[in-house]
Amino acid sequence: MDYIKQRLFEKGSLMRAQLQDLLKESRDLIVDEVTIGNVLGGMRGVTSLLTVTSKLDQYEGIRYRGFSLPELYKVLPRYNTEGEPLAEGVFYLLLTGEVPTMEEVEYMRKDWVQRSEVPEHVFRAIDALPKTSKPMTRFSTGILAAATQSQFQKQHRVGLRKEDYWDSTYEDVMNMIAQLPVIASYIYRKEFCDGEVIALDPNLDWSANFAHMMGFNSEEEFKLFRMYMFIHADHEGGNVSAHTAHLVGSALSNPFYSYAAGMIGLAGPLHGYANQEVIRWIKSMYKHYNRTFEEGLSEEEIHDFVEKTLDDGNVIPGYGHAVLRATDPRFITQKDFADKYVQNDPLIHTVNILYKVVPAVLQERGKAKNPWPNVDAFSGSLLLHYGIKDYIFYTVMFGVSRALGVGAQLIWDRFLSLPIERPNSQTLDWFTEYANSED
Repeated sequence: MDYIKQRLFEKGSLMRAQLQDLLKESRDLIVDEVTIGNVLGGMRGVTSLLTVTSKLDQYEGIRYRGFSLPELYKVLPRYNTEGEPLAEGVFYLLLTGEVPTMEEVEYMRKDWVQRSEVPEHVFRAIDALPKTSKPMTRFSTGILAAATQSQFQKQHRVGLRKEDYWDSTYEDVMNMIAQLPVIASYIYRKEFCDGEVIALDPNLDWSANFAHMMGFNSEEEFKLFRMYMFIHADHEGGNVSAHTAHLVGSALSNPFYSYAAGMIGLAGPLHGYANQEVIRWIKSMYKHYNRTFEEGLSEEEIHDFVEKTLDDGNVIPGYGHAVLRATDPRFITQKDFADKYVQNDPLIHTVNILYKVVPAVLQERGKAKNPWPNVDAFSGSLLLHYGIKDYIFYTVMFGVSRALGVGAQLIWDRFLSLPIERPNSQTLDWFTEYANSED
């Protein structure tokens, strides 16, 4: 057993005992009050999942193992003081709860490089899809095809003790994370470039390799990918993709199946496509004024279009959040990156004006509990600036990064022997009768 798995085993054994004691002593303790509005409103805000990796604070944003994003910039290993946190360190933290050393990050980097070879049939499965298939269809198919290498599935079939489920799940998750940038970049090169596949560079870190294999090789582009992978790595357990992966995994489906299911959820317009909607909406604003990005728009024109969008009964994409009640720190992280590295980009200039205009308009109208921007309000414009123009691919990039948090949580789900998820359900007549009985 390598030393990372040994640390995980030690921590997991303690948490497993803690969970068993909690169930034994406090199983009937009421945690939350559920209303009909909660049930019929998508169970939003109802405490019903166990998360190990991260928790969303409504004012400070996502916290990875208790650390806010600004704090993580201070404690996670980077290649230099001007650099971005490395994904290997982010995963180590999410998995173990410990801040890694640079030596531990380098161990993880080399391990992922060794695990990065994708079975050839995965590429054949992707290529066999119709040319009209969307990138997320190809990505999910590739992950499913890679499940043939699942160690958990093979070991479970021949007999595996419940307390040992985590071990082969760890191997699957590590292999999957290592291979996702290879699969995603293959799709990108085939669909949006000349079709020439770029091989992984064993000397680069995970995020930089993703950039490299897509065809982006400057140090600044490496920093962009490190930042993007870092801020999108996890968002607690209740979002559609994370919850779906957990739900499917609770049936003891292998991690490849579970994460592929999560990616199908991520592909929904209300989840992972949000930054694409931001770009489409901004483009529609320029089209409305018959203006190019280079010609720009005034703050007054942008204000008027925001008002028009709301008057037409539509939302402002990239603004508002189910939990947050302040500007998303992931938005600020991207804005700081742009302020540091990007000069005179008209689209990013527009995004900055929107940050001045939209919250005030939403507050005046009382349209949103949170009128502030979320992560999607900035990410598309930043990716476009660096030449990733095919924004239908952005959700695949999101999917690669989110594997860090969801993968770590899947390992913990198995370590803690969490049961199959099976909530009760009732008919509409039952709810109506129940409501009438309470009158």
